Amino acid sequence: MKGWGALTERVSGRLVNKLILLFTTIIILVVGTLTFISFKMLQREALNNSIASTSNNLLLVNKNLEDYLKGMEQLSLPQVNYDELAFAISHAATNYASKMFVEDYLRNMYFSRSNEDLEAIYLYFVGSGTYYTIAKENFDIKIRSGQADNIPSMSWYKRAMVSETNRAYQSFLLSNSERGYEMDDSRSFMAYHRVLRSISTRAPQAMVSFYYNTNTIDKILKDIPQNKGQHLFFLSSDNVPFALDEKPFYQSMVESGLLKQITADGKNTNGLTWELPDESKYLVVYNVGGQEGWKLVKPIPYEELYAAAKATRNLNFLIGLMSLLLAVILITYFSNAVTRPLKLLSQQMKRFSTGDFEASTEVVGRDELAYLSRQFNQMVSQTNELITERYKMKLVEKNAILKALEAEINPHFLYNALQAISTKALKAERFDIADMVDALALTLRYCISGKDIVRASEELLHIERYMSLQKARFGGRLQLVIDWDPELKELELPKLSLQTLVENAIKHGVEMVSTPVTIRISARAAGGHAFIIVSDNGPGFTAGRLKHVLESFEADWNERAEEEGSVGLVNLNTRLKLLYGTSSQLVIRTSPSGTEMEMLIPRGGGPYV
Repeated sequence: MKGWGALTERVSGRLVNKLILLFTTIIILVVGTLTFISFKMLQREALNNSIASTSNNLLLVNKNLEDYLKGMEQLSLPQVNYDELAFAISHAATNYASKMFVEDYLRNMYFSRSNEDLEAIYLYFVGSGTYYTIAKENFDIKIRSGQADNIPSMSWYKRAMVSETNRAYQSFLLSNSERGYEMDDSRSFMAYHRVLRSISTRAPQAMVSFYYNTNTIDKILKDIPQNKGQHLFFLSSDNVPFALDEKPFYQSMVESGLLKQITADGKNTNGLTWELPDESKYLVVYNVGGQEGWKLVKPIPYEELYAAAKATRNLNFLIGLMSLLLAVILITYFSNAVTRPLKLLSQQMKRFSTGDFEASTEVVGRDELAYLSRQFNQMVSQTNELITERYKMKLVEKNAILKALEAEINPHFLYNALQAISTKALKAERFDIADMVDALALTLRYCISGKDIVRASEELLHIERYMSLQKARFGGRLQLVIDWDPELKELELPKLSLQTLVENAIKHGVEMVSTPVTIRISARAAGGHAFIIVSDNGPGFTAGRLKHVLESFEADWNERAEEEGSVGLVNLNTRLKLLYGTSSQLVIRTSPSGTEMEMLIPRGGGPYV
């Protein structure tokens, strides 16, 4: 633990070690992350490609299998006049012509195939228990007959008899005990049994059985590639095996219940995952035929699927390790080159911090470090000058403070002076002058208060005092109407904003005419905004004046002309933008019958309020 602490202290004690550690960590994270991501992507791509290619392959082969079995069914149907065949079957034992008819019928069926897939054909007579068979014996085709009383006890015979389709398939993979006939059971893998019934009575008369050799299924399934560790099963709709490459493996799948999940409902289009007790995992890709539900099942080990991805991952790790070693060497070299001037500068700064104002460092190159060293040398050279000038600056600062104090106006003096004037006016019974002085004092107090945002009720009270002073000037020519929504009495708005609009109405409305002018202040709420309107029935703005004001709204602050008559509105528009951003607006509408100025502000305040 002590050694670890010493190592940590050593690494964190030098900037070069920190840089090496930082960049090494970044490289490890980048290489590791990219390797992990590429590995997962390769895994997913390998899995998807394997599922797609295997599914398509199984689909084509299964279609060929079902077409083959369909041809088998067509072969089992009577190829001659059924009445003649029925007569021959019932009289073959006693009539030579009927016997020859049956033999010719078997020959025609046998030779209608290529003879490479058929091992034998049996025709069993239900009533008598006799049978006829045709098969290849010593490079010759022989027809024989015999007695088989045990056929009705065979399970395949019973299944064919009760089947709605009058047929049954028989597999010889798991058991050969129910073949029924005396034959070589080493060459056949399956049999197809078909019941021939009377057309009139539907009573069973015979059963024709086709026995297919193992070469048949091998030729069909050879189109499905199999690599090491892969398996392939050909199953019936009820999971009876007709072709297996490994019986114990199939038995394990049966015991796990996996085969029950293989259905034609399309739920597992991406295959099934099967994990064995030994923790090996298989991707089970399958196809279920659309005609009779024959199944082709191909388990593929995940280890084989991911082999290429693992090889690529290991190669990426090796390349990343080599790149890391090379990067550490380069980082160490360049880090030392970068931090060496910093180390020299750090030593000189330590000298400077101890009071040695003669410290300086060498300036090499024109990069940021050289700039930093040059600035340090300038700082050291200027420090002495700053020390000598500090006393002078203190004196200048004190003088500035004294002058500011001398120039400061005491508001209490102004209030007391105005109070004295008001008192004197009251004594002289000049109540109008006293009211004007009181209104002026309250107006002055409101204007120099520190608040920049006030409630609407405060601003309206100030407007009433301000208008009382203006009415003393204009008399009955100036009228004020306030229509303010009570809901907006607590609305916060910029101080003196209403005064700016009212003052503009007076300047461009009342002063320009000799007739009475009414100024109307109204406020209403809509959505999340408050609409404040100051309107008058004066002569309105001239077209040139309105254009000039609107252009001033769009101009930069330092480009605005501070001409008389527009600076108040320009300043108000600027304050609105600074306080509320784009959610506020100042709109001016004018006509020969009056001017309307609308101020739009958000009710909840702006981002800078």
